[in-house]
Parts: sequence; structure tokens; C-alpha cells
Amino acid sequence: MPKPVITSVDDFLQQLDLPLRAVVEALRLSILAAAPTVAEQIKWNSPSFYYTGPMAPFEAREYRRDIVVLNLHRGHPLLVFPTGAGISDATGLLEGSYTDGRRLIQIRDLAEAQAKAAGLQQVVRAWLALVEPA
Repeated sequence: MPKPVITSVDDFLQQLDLPLRAVVEALRLSILAAAPTVAEQIKWNSPSFYYTGPMAPFEAREYRRDIVVLNLHRGHPLLVFPTGAGISDATGLLEGSYTDGRRLIQIRDLAEAQAKAAGLQQVVRAWLALVEPA
């Protein structure tokens, strides 16, 4: 029997075991609380968060609307900011220097997700400052 297609973040969360589900839910709430122009979807088979506001036309492969994608393939969340290289990160949370412009935040457990919540929101708002019209 084929696996059902997961189309919502709520459905995705129901498929996760605790304690991973609690970590992802905490990250989800933090990211969505960063600004009203942040929304969620399932993209690349994971929860992802994107900008809902107006943007000038762009090449789809530039991923300008995508803020952050959760990668859960290692047993803990890895937050991937596809265009994170452009973010001015005063928090020090963003890691990596990839040629494609990605930056990452690793989260090991719920305590770390909670401890980094304010910084994560600051990173999301810094990303929004790059794309939102003045």
C-alpha cells in the first residue's frame, strides 16, 4: 500500500514520534510568531516556511520566497535557510558557508529549541528585512 501524501504541516507532525514532534512544534511556533507574513507548507517533503508578502518577479530556482526548511533526516531538526548567506545574523545562530548561499541552524532537542526561539525569530526577521518593501 503506498504511503499517503502529506499535504499539511499538521499531518506531517502527526507522523512524527515524540520527542521529535515536540521539538518541531516548538520550532514551528517560533518561526510563525516571527511575523504575520510568514506561512508554512510542506515542501521538499518537510515543513517549510515562506514569505507571503509582495515580491518582484524572480527566477523560481533562486528560492527568494523560501525562508527556512526543516531537514529531519538526521534524527534532529536542521533548519536550512536556502538564501541565508544574505542574512545579517547578529545572533550567531547561523552556521556554514555554502557556495549555493545556504546557512543552517542545528537543534538537538526541545530545550535547545526553546533556548534559541528568540534568536530564531530574530534571524527570520533579518531575512524578512531583505525582501519586504520599505
